[in-house]
Amino acid sequence: QVSLVVNVASECGYTDSHYKALQQLQRDFGPYHFNVLAFPCNQFGQQEPDTNKEIENFARKTYGASFPMFSKIAVSGAGAIPAYKYLIGSTGEEPTWNFWKYLVDPNGKAVKAWDSTVSVEEIRPYVTELVRKIILKKKDEL
Repeated sequence: QVSLVVNVASECGYTDSHYKALQQLQRDFGPYHFNVLAFPCNQFGQQEPDTNKEIENFARKTYGASFPMFSKIAVSGAGAIPAYKYLIGSTGEEPTWNFWKYLVDPNGKAVKAWDSTVSVEEIRPYVTELVRKIILKKKDEL
């Protein structure tokens, strides 16, 4: 599976556009070959203050988010969870704000990172290419 790992926040200026586009990406490519993996984070501007349950309810009710939502975590600095330390180490890119995005290939390799200012639509071609490779490989194996 291809994954787009994103640190989300409910009260950010990027929330509306990103959640809508992430859900559209999930709808278009998931859940067999692709998943958005959402990690709520309150490190930047205190823009994810709610509980895990409240965050998930907000994303599901407001945006119809069908992708996996994880517990609130730290994504940068000494307190970053191991998965984010791996993503940062692999790409050399450390989140500096909400909605930082990492594309992870089916082998678990972080292949690219984008900051909050890069729209999900700009990332779509990269996701499409990786998903296409999975489908073609499966087709060849049949």
